[in-house]
Amino acid sequence: MTHQLAGADALTALDPVFAQLAIGAGHHLWDRPHLTTREKSFICLTADLCHPHLGTPLAMHVRMALTNGVEPEAIRELYRHLAPYVGYPVLVSAFQRLTELGLPPARDDKPVELTLLTGALAHAVRDLERTDPGLAVFTEEQLAQRWARPHLSTRERAIACLVVDVFYQTLDTSLRLHAELARTAGATDDTLRDLLRGVAEFGLPRAWAAARAMGFQPVQPPGSHQ
Repeated sequence: MTHQLAGADALTALDPVFAQLAIGAGHHLWDRPHLTTREKSFICLTADLCHPHLGTPLAMHVRMALTNGVEPEAIRELYRHLAPYVGYPVLVSAFQRLTELGLPPARDDKPVELTLLTGALAHAVRDLERTDPGLAVFTEEQLAQRWARPHLSTRERAIACLVVDVFYQTLDTSLRLHAELARTAGATDDTLRDLLRGVAEFGLPRAWAAARAMGFQPVQPPGSHQ
């Protein structure tokens, strides 16, 4: 993994004390052992959309992702996936920014196909039908266009959605759905704890609230006995 954070010199030019703090916070995420390098990249890129911070932070995180081997098409697919979660208008600006940063054009121009929802996604739509059938139809269409597409794994998609949940504080149905999807795809409590610890860089109070909502088993202090 690349430990030299992209854009460190630019931060130092802005304010050297702030740069030290920011670089330390950045390493806190990139040193998390239970997240892959791709997942750490996607956490940062998702956070940029949620603020939204499409200037220097996005440029730094795109550079970090590419340096760590994330394919340009995977970055584009992440942003396609997140459009209904953070809002299509934000993604218009984000894709314009990717073009300005020199990201290669999209390789995948085939029509988007719908896939049959199963498991937790299908259950979520059925629950929503009892509240608002029209919203359930739109939700099913949006989910069916995304979760089975290539370039990102189900676990990566779920982790990105959990980042949105933390930022937007959607800590009930949405958080539970995406945590279940992540766990079904191989994430553990350690994975999700590392996600929240990494997202804390982008806002401590939100991470605190999400940690309480996640319902983790209590952690035993070192040296304690059951």
